[in-house]
Amino acid sequence: MKNRNLGNNDDWKTPDSLYEQLAAEFKFNFDPCPLKHDLTQWDGLKIEWGGCNFVNPPYSRKLKEAFILKAFEEFKKGKIIVMLLPVSTSTKIFHEIILPNCEIRFLRGRVKFEGINTYGEKVFNKCGMHDSMICIFKDKQNAN
Repeated sequence: MKNRNLGNNDDWKTPDSLYEQLAAEFKFNFDPCPLKHDLTQWDGLKIEWGGCNFVNPPYSRKLKEAFILKAFEEFKKGKIIVMLLPVSTSTKIFHEIILPNCEIRFLRGRVKFEGINTYGEKVFNKCGMHDSMICIFKDKQNAN
């Protein structure tokens, strides 16, 4: 069994192939939580987002939920938000925010992220602990 008491970090890079595939489809112009972002410059939870956003939020529970709620607020302003999220279909936020407002694409296999593991080693193929889904907040009348 994995030692769940090891320090985890929220800085995991989306695989280039997955990002490029989504970017080709959606033409992103903003990322409110880029990898290794300096929050003294700006905070993605407090600023206005772009017209078409890619969001791979931190997966710690409170930050992930905060970015989902912020995405929903930005969506209500007419923006497109494409989120890479761990599958968690039993949660309140899934049933109340994601399911009724998103196109959901479940990904086959586990996403292999790039980042620093709990031992301080750089890894390029770290599978997440959960399956992943792409959640797309967009106006259904203006769908691609």
